[in-house]
Amino acid sequence: MTILLPILTLAGLGLIFGIGLAIASKKLAVQSDPRMEQILALLPGVNCGACGKPGCSGFAEELLAGKTNIASCKSADLAAQEKITGILGKKVEQKEKLSAMLLCNGGAKVKNRFLYYGLEDCISANLVLGGQKECIFGCLGYGSCVKACPFGALTMSKPDHLPMVNQEKCRACNKCVEVCPKKLFVLRPPAAKVYVACSSHDTGKDTKNFCPAGCIACKSCERACKFDAIHIIDNLAVIDYKKCTSCYSCVKVCPVKIIKTRSPIR
Repeated sequence: MTILLPILTLAGLGLIFGIGLAIASKKLAVQSDPRMEQILALLPGVNCGACGKPGCSGFAEELLAGKTNIASCKSADLAAQEKITGILGKKVEQKEKLSAMLLCNGGAKVKNRFLYYGLEDCISANLVLGGQKECIFGCLGYGSCVKACPFGALTMSKPDHLPMVNQEKCRACNKCVEVCPKKLFVLRPPAAKVYVACSSHDTGKDTKNFCPAGCIACKSCERACKFDAIHIIDNLAVIDYKKCTSCYSCVKVCPVKIIKTRSPIR
């Protein structure tokens, strides 16, 4: 009897606490939105962070709370965006698709000014006197952008050893723009069919010495353009896309072939 009473007391307390916890769990439970799973199934799930949120689940929560919109997701394709906005009872905002462009044409054509034996990473190499290349503005060739791209849209070309952009795979997530220490990537819409594949601000003479594939500020493109859409600014050809008509005159006259097109000229 002495042992039985404490056991019954503990059992009774356990039963009371159990019932209390069961009631509390129901009353205090956080009700999950049934749309959450639907949205997560449509999001790419790569957790690239391009939206600025803590992964796809964090982005989905912000969507449901009305704190962001589907356009902030750089990874989801148009079909997925339309389905998600349908779940949210909204219309998808049609935006022009951007894709990355590399503003460098040097790569393996540019000699090294010293031997670099550090980590094979552009950011690390850039910390050593701005990198090993004679042109301090150009690509260092270690492919940090390729490693950073979550969509496999970048590959290193041979023999130039420059990153190549697959326009179809590129989702304009901005990762290559952020990771490149030389700031050689820009995001442009398809309408920007012509671009200058150089970022050097050296004089024409110095560029010739450092890089055989760099802008020499000769102004041939400037003279050839009938629409006043390209000018030499700080020793580099700069295109005004508000005026550019993609007539390709600048491409044809460039003596060093650094003004390029996204697609072949017809």
